[in-house]
Amino acid sequence: MTVHYFKPTLYHTTLGAHEPVLRITDGDSVVTTTLDAGGCDERGEQVGPRPNPQTGPFYVEGAEPGDTLAITFDHLWPNRDYGYTSTVIATNVVDPDFARELPPRERAEWSIDRARGIARLIKPETALGAFTLPLDPMLGCFGVAPANGEAIHTSTAGRHGGNMDYRGFRNGVTAYLPVAAPGALVFVGDGHAVQGDGEMAGTGIETSFEVRFTVRLLKGRKINWPRGEDETFIFTVGNARPLDQATQHATTEMMRWLMSDYGMDWVSASTLLGQCVRYELGNMYDPAYTMVCKLPKALLVSR
Repeated sequence: MTVHYFKPTLYHTTLGAHEPVLRITDGDSVVTTTLDAGGCDERGEQVGPRPNPQTGPFYVEGAEPGDTLAITFDHLWPNRDYGYTSTVIATNVVDPDFARELPPRERAEWSIDRARGIARLIKPETALGAFTLPLDPMLGCFGVAPANGEAIHTSTAGRHGGNMDYRGFRNGVTAYLPVAAPGALVFVGDGHAVQGDGEMAGTGIETSFEVRFTVRLLKGRKINWPRGEDETFIFTVGNARPLDQATQHATTEMMRWLMSDYGMDWVSASTLLGQCVRYELGNMYDPAYTMVCKLPKALLVSR
């Protein structure tokens, strides 16, 4: 197992079969950096395209279509002292008649105190006063190359991952992605210092990141949609529009997981979901919405 230190100089706004920037193997870790959603680096300089420029891709030796790639986020943290958000909620998350009353969207500025682990709103002044939030870093956009040589824009999401904007993809979490291209081709980007469920204003606190992740290759393990786990939950992710279709994808993937890995039949899996499932919104701003289906691990330990 090797730790690779990679300094990016080229960024992509599609996830696809781009030339790999580094070849890694099962068990390896990568330490690298990402730009903010607008293509700016840790110095605030515009060095990449927008939106959501990605670092990578990283080629995983031996990964083939039909495998699963596990990516553990060992370390996600801002590498600069400021970020930005939108000042106004997104028009598509409120009633159409109310959306017409919204003022123009502008940029709010935040200071990021990395030592203390907090973000503070500094501009504009609002009725919130001296508003501060604890940092809860997550990656808004990451994934692998989709199937059939397709390149999918970083503004949206699908089976390959992409712009899911799920705040649960944070430090310590393991994401599982279906491999659809040789080498999997891993991309990471779009760091948010803080973000609420759904990315309802169209942004988290956008900033550049330092990132360390570790890959594990699960040969012959086929999944259909992204999965994940943290210390408390397993979860599955559906990306689609309308939102009910995203929910169907996530729920179907959870049923498959319970039956294939936990030995449940139709009735037991259905009963568990019917009474114990939890749902969380990922992205509800961009072309494909994201719904997350969760179950507590405590319900599964003995199975």
